[in-house]
Formats: sequence, structure tokens, C-alpha cells
Amino acid sequence: MKSAVALVLLALAQTTTAFTTWQQRVRVSGWTTSCPSDSCLFANIIIAGAPASGKGTQCEVIKSELGVVHLSTGDMLRAAVAAETEVGKMAKDFMDSGKLVPDEVIIGIVKDRLGESDCKENGWLLDGFPRTQAQARALEDAGVSADCFLFLDVPDEMLVERVVGRRTDPVTGKIYHMKFSPPEDEEVLNRLEQRSDDTEEKVKVRLDQFHANVDAVKDSYTDIMVSIDGNRTPSEVSSEIIQTINRMTSK
Repeated sequence: MKSAVALVLLALAQTTTAFTTWQQRVRVSGWTTSCPSDSCLFANIIIAGAPASGKGTQCEVIKSELGVVHLSTGDMLRAAVAAETEVGKMAKDFMDSGKLVPDEVIIGIVKDRLGESDCKENGWLLDGFPRTQAQARALEDAGVSADCFLFLDVPDEMLVERVVGRRTDPVTGKIYHMKFSPPEDEEVLNRLEQRSDDTEEKVKVRLDQFHANVDAVKDSYTDIMVSIDGNRTPSEVSSEIIQTINRMTSK
């Protein structure tokens, strides 16, 4: 009798272990083989960072590692207008008249997009939104909540250096940096162009605007905000970000 009970308990333990392994490999939307089991977590994430903080690079890593839907307001706005949704039509009216699209319309577009099946099944990554405290409050009022708010912290002097040194190859569209990643080919070097707004004066204006709003936004997410040192190699920043998301979503 005891041996039979022992066999049953052993079978249950093996089944539990197998089921746990299966859970780790399965996402809500189906099977996945694109990311390791310890990072395949359902997560709703907001990421913020100043111009040249490396936010775009890190968004690509998060999307690749976790399978979340990467969303920027510009892309959502264009998609809503193209799809002729109710809020998309409202946004188009403002855009056609040369006016800024008001927050309430933007919030409506964001809420509609987050309600779509891919976001519900895979989680989402809001890139650079909300930008103001009013937008953060409007998101909360709309019932939109995140698991973590990531802030890429980079000193202003480094941000200025990153921006001012950027150059674009007009032939290939590839972006170089005169200090950190210059082209090896002299022909390419000679044809590089600098964007008109990539000057020290203009980037400082953009940084002033960013800082004027970001502190208030951060205040809206104090319970889930994590500041990430962005003044490191991209791989080091990525490693901390993924670890942070895993920790925040495992609570």
C-alpha cells in the first residue's frame, strides 16, 4: 500500500514539474521559441528617456526578449487615422486644420490600441508616453495601468555629446557617430550629413522641454518607477532592464 502511494506521489510530482516547464514555454497567445523561459513574462511597460538616451535601442531589446507589443503615439495616431476609427477621424480633423491633437483624443487612441487582442495577449510597451502629468492622469482615469515605469537616466552633457556627434549617410540612411562609431570608409565619411536640429543649441532646448515635464510624469508612477543608468554600454543597460522587468512582474 505504501509503495503504491509513493508511486502516485512521484507521478504527481513529475506531472507538476512538467506542467511548470510547459507554462514557462507557453505564452497566452500560443507557443513561443523566441525568448528564454525566465524572461517570457506578460508585462505592461512604460519607458521614458530624453532624446539620445538610447530608448529606441532598448525598446527593440524589450520587444525581442519579451514579445510585447511596442507602441509609440506617432504610430498609433497614424494607424487610427488610416483605419478611420472614431477617434482617428477626430484626430484627422485636428491635423487637417493644422492644430495639435488634444490629450483626450490621444488618450482615446492609446486606450483603443491597448484594448486590441495582441496587446491583451502579449502585453505592451508604451514608448515615450505619457509625456505630461495631465496625460498620465488621463491614462489612469481611462483605466490604463502598467507593471513598471522605466526611466533611462543619462547626464545632459552625455546626451548633448551623443546628439551633436550624430551623422547620417544620405545614400544608405545609416547613422554614425563621429566619436563613438565613425565610418571606416573615407568616401562614406566625406558624404555624411548632420541633421539641422542636431546642434548643441537645439538639443539643449529639447532637453529643457523634456525635463520640464518628465519629473511630473515620474511623480505619477512612484510606486512602479525604476531609474536605469543609461550611461553604460547598450548590453549592460539591456541586462538591467530585463532583470528589472522580471522582478517587477514577479511580485
